[in-house]
Amino acid sequence: MSKERNVDTAFFGQPRGLSTLFFTEMWERFSYYGMRAILLFYMYYAVTKGGLGMNQTTAASIMSIYGSLVYLSGVVGGWLSDRVWGSRRTVFIGGVLIMFGHIALSLPFGVSALYVSIALIVVGTGLLKPNVSEMVGGLYSPEDQRRDSGFSMFVFGINLGAAVAPWAVPWAANGFGLNLFHGEMNFHAGFSLAAIGMFFGLVQYVIGGRKYLSKDSLYPEDPIEKDELRPVIIWSIVGVVAVAIILALLAAMGQLNITNIITLITIIAIALPIWYFVMMLNSKKVTKTEKSRVVAYIPLFIAAVIFWAIEESGSVVLALFAEQRTVLHIGSWHFAAANFQTLNPLFIMILTPVFVSLWDHWKNQPSAPGKFAAGLVFAGLSYAFMALPALIHGTTAGRVSPFWLVGSWFIVEIGEMLISPIGLAVTTRLAPNAFKSQMMSMWFLADAAGQAVNAQIVKYYSSSTEVPYFLTIGLVSIVFGIILMFFVKKIHGLMGGVD
Repeated sequence: MSKERNVDTAFFGQPRGLSTLFFTEMWERFSYYGMRAILLFYMYYAVTKGGLGMNQTTAASIMSIYGSLVYLSGVVGGWLSDRVWGSRRTVFIGGVLIMFGHIALSLPFGVSALYVSIALIVVGTGLLKPNVSEMVGGLYSPEDQRRDSGFSMFVFGINLGAAVAPWAVPWAANGFGLNLFHGEMNFHAGFSLAAIGMFFGLVQYVIGGRKYLSKDSLYPEDPIEKDELRPVIIWSIVGVVAVAIILALLAAMGQLNITNIITLITIIAIALPIWYFVMMLNSKKVTKTEKSRVVAYIPLFIAAVIFWAIEESGSVVLALFAEQRTVLHIGSWHFAAANFQTLNPLFIMILTPVFVSLWDHWKNQPSAPGKFAAGLVFAGLSYAFMALPALIHGTTAGRVSPFWLVGSWFIVEIGEMLISPIGLAVTTRLAPNAFKSQMMSMWFLADAAGQAVNAQIVKYYSSSTEVPYFLTIGLVSIVFGIILMFFVKKIHGLMGGVD
């Protein structure tokens, strides 16, 4: 089997199956980032402008908690793939749910369609995203030297879809440049394009999967046995009942509203990783050395939470800044506020080869904790940078240059290069043997917790409060980064020989 894989070089020297997964994830990211580019505006724009007319603060909180839920759901998606459906079926089901989620948004059914869409896309992304990456690894035998370059191509596909979408979907929502909607926004047309993108991804996934993906991916790696199923069902029922009781109590007190539901999800997103840490540190399956590594991971995890809270705010706080405070043209070239969402994946594509080369040639490079510390400082500087326009021109002076946003995104993506790939690598290396999969889930839970925190603090952002908002959060990140620098040697020592 490994020989067949090694001689398969049909896709730019990589296995032909990589093309199937490359385009599946490219179209999934196209649909997700396209939807995300216009969703905030759809929620808070007035009904007369084609929106839902929500309060801006509520819309921003929903946007943040949405992202948190996406990463929380990945924990369940990985388990279902490993124990029940197998990765290929799990990815397909996830893609179908995502497509129907975008279809729900493309229909003019108001707020109810929004919540149905969020539920479908959250569950669908949780099923698809972690498992399609796992399938890429399955294309290569352990000794295949093309694995790293294959993953690099796969990541390029992710960012390609994410970079194109913030241009294509807003273009559709604005009438395809033909003024079909008489100058008004037709968000449903934009969401329709996102649904079509996911449909294309599913079609080529099914056709290519039959031809080029291993039949092993049709079956779970660790099928659940009948005697294991009973406790899973019991605990699932307990969880559902517990949530139902909490919601019933909120309803009885007249407090069942979107704000309190967001707060409830925030508590869960923060409590879940704490529970994981306590469980691992108290497990008899974890050795003394492994416990030391878990302790070393705690400050890195907190750093990741702070970083993702800033980085993921690009689709919320920076989107509001783009819409309300930014000049949306350069000379005669006019663009939409949603187009700025392309900067994140664009800078990742530009900076990734630079940093890969840097790590390959820097002999005495910092350890993982040192890189995390530097990444936090860059993230904080990206927010401090965003306070400058108001400090220079004031908040009542009108709109400012779009290059402030370009600069901020560039700075934070330097931070991402120092934290995101390093974090993935160090998470796998610090994981106790008995909790390897759960430890990988922890990395995604850091993003979930960061966005959950965002759902609470974004309430304090407005054009009039942007200076204290950006400076306060930026300084928190910078200060924590500096503190982390002083503990780099201590943390590295706790890592028990892991670099």
